Amino acid sequence: MNAGFLIQFAASALAVGALVLLVAWARIARPTPPLDEARARALIAEEFPDRPIGQVWVASDGAGALARSGAAALVICRVGDGYAARHIPWAQALSSSLRDGRLRIELGEMAAPRAELALDAWPPKDLAA
Repeated sequence: MNAGFLIQFAASALAVGALVLLVAWARIARPTPPLDEARARALIAEEFPDRPIGQVWVASDGAGALARSGAAALVICRVGDGYAARHIPWAQALSSSLRDGRLRIELGEMAAPRAELALDAWPPKDLAA
């Protein structure tokens, strides 16, 4: 083997190693800050721009929120390093079960079968008609 081949081989191995490290670093999830009401409203408005947003209930852990928009419920919940947004009938959200401080909302989708929000009570006492 000549020296040129060894140098080229070593440089290629270093380049491949650097690319592997870059890919591994890029896959590290960025921390998602917890939601507050203002941020939840902004995310819901961005995902559902044509829907009016009424009352908003934010999960106590900041991992999701539920908003009323007429006869629909707009749900956002943390998935990985972002949020998933779905809309369901308000009656379905209202009839969702609360157990151990977690509201379980069945979404009925393969990609997002349910959303779980940490809420103290459901339905809330401040529910407007």
